[in-house]
Amino acid sequence: MHILNEGLKSVVRLAAFAACACASAVAAAQAPAQPPAQQWHVPLQAEGKTVKLSDHVYLIPDFKVGMVPNVGIIVGTRGALLIDPGMGLKNGQVVLREMQKVSKGSEIYIVNTHFHPEHATGDIAFPPGTRLLRATAQQQDVEEMGMKMVATFASRSPEIADLLKEVTFRPPAETFEKEKVVDLGGVRVRIIRMGPGHTRGDTVAFVEGDGVLFSGDLAMKGLFPAFATPQSRSESWLASLDEMERLKPRIVVGAHYDVTDASIIRDYRSFLTALRARVGELKKEGKSGDETAEIVRGEFAKKYPDWQQPIRVHVAANVVYRELP
Repeated sequence: MHILNEGLKSVVRLAAFAACACASAVAAAQAPAQPPAQQWHVPLQAEGKTVKLSDHVYLIPDFKVGMVPNVGIIVGTRGALLIDPGMGLKNGQVVLREMQKVSKGSEIYIVNTHFHPEHATGDIAFPPGTRLLRATAQQQDVEEMGMKMVATFASRSPEIADLLKEVTFRPPAETFEKEKVVDLGGVRVRIIRMGPGHTRGDTVAFVEGDGVLFSGDLAMKGLFPAFATPQSRSESWLASLDEMERLKPRIVVGAHYDVTDASIIRDYRSFLTALRARVGELKKEGKSGDETAEIVRGEFAKKYPDWQQPIRVHVAANVVYRELP
């Protein structure tokens, strides 16, 4: 864990990267770590720490705090589009205030990369005229699993329970099947339903011209992928990675952790491809699903020593085991 001074230096480095907006700097950009006291128990969005990534894109970094997302603010002449405005009313209010500092237009749109509470429940802080755009598959996730997931998150600590007290999911102003394009005035944003990968309703946002992709949990630097719903599949996750790569993003903002570039898409593809191959080998050797998951978890934790949460490999291996013949 970085100390606070190092975290502040990292913010400066990230801001400097945003100013030059060049691809080589993207890979080096680091989202700094918060002090350990805020790591897990108080998942709060950072106020006054918003940085500019490109001409039309701002970021409230997650500072590697658990259950805090990277929040995107995309700004045009008519208004702004928010990506994942945090968990609960308090965090959503922080995001709203940060948006108001950089957007002068009257229109407000929100897109959630998926239905998990730290991505979707901050929506309730925004004014009535805000237009929440949601993929039909993601709305299905909300209706079938949303409040159960809120209860799961709330059980983790009293502080999280307080953030989620009386929380609800904001109903969408509009749903779409595959893709929706939003013109904010001088900037177009493509909102695309992917998946099922991390969840059934995985959704990404691509800012045309700026070349910035908000990839959700489908591609994140330094984190193993998480198969988080019964519908999650490796085959469709790989197809989503192919689709994202065809967008040719210069900058990729995962749901959590560091800002990076399109190399993380290729890294996730390499991981999932290798995982499928290894699980297939072990299954053909007669290993059970649990045996396979244990073996693969150990192997891939060594293969990717810098990636966090290797427990996710165990779950991923079980999913792949069930997929393969």
